[in-house]
Amino acid sequence: MKAIISGKYGTPDTLKLSEVATPIPKPNEVLIRVHASSINFGNLVLVTGKPLPARLAFGLTKPKYPIPGGDMAGIVEARGANVTRFQVGDEVYGDLSGCGWGAFAEYVAVDEKKLALKPHNLSFIEAAAVPMAATTALQAIRDKGKVRAGQKVLIHGASGGVGTFAVQIAKAFGAEVTAVVSTRNVDIVKSLGADRVIDYQKEDFSKDEQTYDVIIGVNGSQSISTYRRKLKENGVFVHVGGASNQMYQTMLLGSWLSMTGKKKFITYLQRANQQDLMQMKELIEEGNVKPVIDRTYSLSEIQQAFKYFEEGHSQGKVVITI
Repeated sequence: MKAIISGKYGTPDTLKLSEVATPIPKPNEVLIRVHASSINFGNLVLVTGKPLPARLAFGLTKPKYPIPGGDMAGIVEARGANVTRFQVGDEVYGDLSGCGWGAFAEYVAVDEKKLALKPHNLSFIEAAAVPMAATTALQAIRDKGKVRAGQKVLIHGASGGVGTFAVQIAKAFGAEVTAVVSTRNVDIVKSLGADRVIDYQKEDFSKDEQTYDVIIGVNGSQSISTYRRKLKENGVFVHVGGASNQMYQTMLLGSWLSMTGKKKFITYLQRANQQDLMQMKELIEEGNVKPVIDRTYSLSEIQQAFKYFEEGHSQGKVVITI
């Protein structure tokens, strides 16, 4: 089969399209013919080996997982002897970041517990944009922010992969959502249901009088002290992504502020699981959430796709068709 191989850390130019053996599913696995995948920040870490602490999980001197690619949508082609959840021909989707990656390939063998049936109202390309970004947003809003109906939620960096899902999921939970984006992304987040949009190129959200129950920092570069001022008493700030210095601030300074005050500051790593995929399937089929896709690239264009993603200006998701 054809697959993208990452043999060493470096730039996207190190990614090579190669011929490798098609995997054979183990007793608890299904063999998926992959129709589409998508790029997330974790894929970029696999390729570049940065930030350096990530190499403890991904390989110290070279990638531990030679075929990158976490998000996946495709069709079950074969199944192991112990598989009970899926049949040959089922259309499925999943996040393989917790089980060896490997989605940038024509086939992948996956534990059945890592998959869910694909939302019936999405194409494979659309479904491949969902798993990692959507469950990251879901876990930030539901588990870490504990967002409830009627709360005021600010999403800083609302136009990227995670951000576009976060806006819609927060709205589905009944929150009043304010989105912070650049000028070119104002219309996109409005179309997703944001109640208020702040164009950071024209106004500074930190100088606004509004305060929030929950702030989701997706790609924001603001300091912890800024977010602290914008939180209500007992408010929660959840760091999802963005500048690395913000992550370290949240881990160190945020932990101290959380212990000494009523406002909470949380950073976390998304964990793929089947139940969240199933909840996203429900939200999508009910019409509450839809993926936003910026661009699609073929498997042979993987280097160009990563270079575009690395620029950090994509509106929604970058998808790889296979």
